[in-house]
Amino acid sequence: MTKQMEKQTYSTGSPWEPIVGYSRAVRVGHTVEVAGTTAMKDGEVIGVDDAYRQTKEILHTIEEALENVGAKMEHVVRTRMFVTDISKWEEIGRAHGEVFRDIRPVSTMVEVKALIDPKLMVEIEVQAIVPEAEEFYP
Repeated sequence: MTKQMEKQTYSTGSPWEPIVGYSRAVRVGHTVEVAGTTAMKDGEVIGVDDAYRQTKEILHTIEEALENVGAKMEHVVRTRMFVTDISKWEEIGRAHGEVFRDIRPVSTMVEVKALIDPKLMVEIEVQAIVPEAEEFYP
């Protein structure tokens, strides 16, 4: 008989989460998925017109989400970046590189027409895999 893997969820309290019906992060076994995350905090966009600052804020929120389900940034194996202006790729890439320079996950950056708020320039989602030796019990 196989053991059923427990699903752990984490919510940031965003007003969108219950309306849309999603969690910021979900962990099943050793795999963690973090939903598309923007630089929105308490209904306000952090870093309006500053792609670098938005990216740093997003990565901080992602780190917090990972920690709440027993993962770390070093466990990230994939990032996906959705940007509204691909000409800002260097600012976004610099912020991403400051966090992931030594971790080196696979990464994708694509330009999209728009995000949920026109002031948002970046949205990032990540996937992490936690090594077996690092069990987490909430």
